[in-house]
Amino acid sequence: MTNLRQLTLAQMRDGLKAKKFSAVELAEAHVSEIEKTNGTYNAFITITRDKAIDMAKASDAKLAKGQGGAIEGVPVGVKDLFCTKDVLTTAASHILDGFKPQYESTITTRIWDQGGVMLGKLNLDEFAMGSGNLTSYYGTVKSPWKKDGQHLVPGGSSGGSAAAVAADLCPIALGTDTGGSIRQPASFCGITGIKPTYGRCSRWGIVAFASSLDQAGPITRNVRDSAIMLNVMCGFDPKDSTSVNMAVPDFEKALTGNIKGKKIGIPKEYRPDGLNPEIAAMWDKGTKLLKDAGAEIIDISLPHTKYALATYYIIAPAECSSNLARYDGVRFGLRMGDDSSSLTEMYEKTRAAGFGAEVKRRIMIGTYVLSAGYYDAYYKKAQRLRWLIADDFNKAFEKVDAILTPTAPSAPFGFDYKPSDPVEMYLNDVFTVPTSLAGLPGISIPGGLNKDGLPLGLQLIGKAFDEENVLNIAYTLEQAIGFKGKPV
Repeated sequence: MTNLRQLTLAQMRDGLKAKKFSAVELAEAHVSEIEKTNGTYNAFITITRDKAIDMAKASDAKLAKGQGGAIEGVPVGVKDLFCTKDVLTTAASHILDGFKPQYESTITTRIWDQGGVMLGKLNLDEFAMGSGNLTSYYGTVKSPWKKDGQHLVPGGSSGGSAAAVAADLCPIALGTDTGGSIRQPASFCGITGIKPTYGRCSRWGIVAFASSLDQAGPITRNVRDSAIMLNVMCGFDPKDSTSVNMAVPDFEKALTGNIKGKKIGIPKEYRPDGLNPEIAAMWDKGTKLLKDAGAEIIDISLPHTKYALATYYIIAPAECSSNLARYDGVRFGLRMGDDSSSLTEMYEKTRAAGFGAEVKRRIMIGTYVLSAGYYDAYYKKAQRLRWLIADDFNKAFEKVDAILTPTAPSAPFGFDYKPSDPVEMYLNDVFTVPTSLAGLPGISIPGGLNKDGLPLGLQLIGKAFDEENVLNIAYTLEQAIGFKGKPV
């Protein structure tokens, strides 16, 4: 019998319509496996068994009448950064203890309207701040990928989402990407993740980290599944002032596999001295495969790339310090202190107990760079550099249709990797941050395995709102690579 959990989203969609299996069977298969293995992976913070079965029954009733949405009956995991009505929403932080929103995020509303079945809320780095899913109040997430018999980190911040898809706990998981938090964990887990153009997907109802950078996107098993999910997720939302009012094309229809004449840029700045030779070899192989498929390879320069990481780690903490000021113990979540505490004491005790070390670090950095004495020296300069980084991409896209780079500078690492300097951990985002600063679409697909049998990712970056082209080039490259790697 077919293992229902190993089917792709497209296969589940088509199988449900053909009545090869029911939505309830799909939901039960996934929920049962989640309950059995969550003690190992810790991918889910909240498992919504009853909700999943009820939603699946409703989907079966629609499918029996020949009705239903684009993903009717398909199980979905939700990163615990999306507000879900009456379901615990934590952002993986102690400070949101017990918070059950009275509203639903726009993205999850669209998914439920199109027939998605909610399996539960997925673990992440606290408030999406991290590159290894090591900072969650609810404990670290373990990837199904192992080295020497030991589980590795799944990447972050959407580590629970990536681990769940890689472990066949769900075919689709929602993620958010601020500086690489969809693409880097997709690379670490040997799967696919796309960050659409900033403004393509509504941010309304997503717990904010850095508002000018945060963008929702799907983590899936392959490019086709990502295209299907983008069609469900994208679209204008009047409740989000940064949402762009433009038509959403049929992304799945764009997957023709024909890229003849497309121009692919290879940026020299993404090949620094000391680049892992296995990463470089995978990148060269991907370049050759695109050339063999009819694309023209063009060397390009993105000269301000070297400033991207420093720019990001000024702008993102600045926005985080502003966004996280709302967590004070007054309106929702954790409240510390007693009746004798003053308001200021309650604020201090709540925030001291509620936030983890990494979140506190970024709040402090952000508050510092926004302060009167340092605003011009740091934040203002970072904003100018952000414009220059975006302009580099604009100039490059006058010559090329897409840009190919590695996704991450390394394969997934173990839990024994404990850098003494937090900045060393930030270097995991070195290839993904520039795309986020420029607000461009970027997708990570599996590019191959290293000598230890661990996954390495390739990233394709496109022009703003040109997801169709990015997806089609990624689809063509995916077919040429023929990646079959699975966790062992």
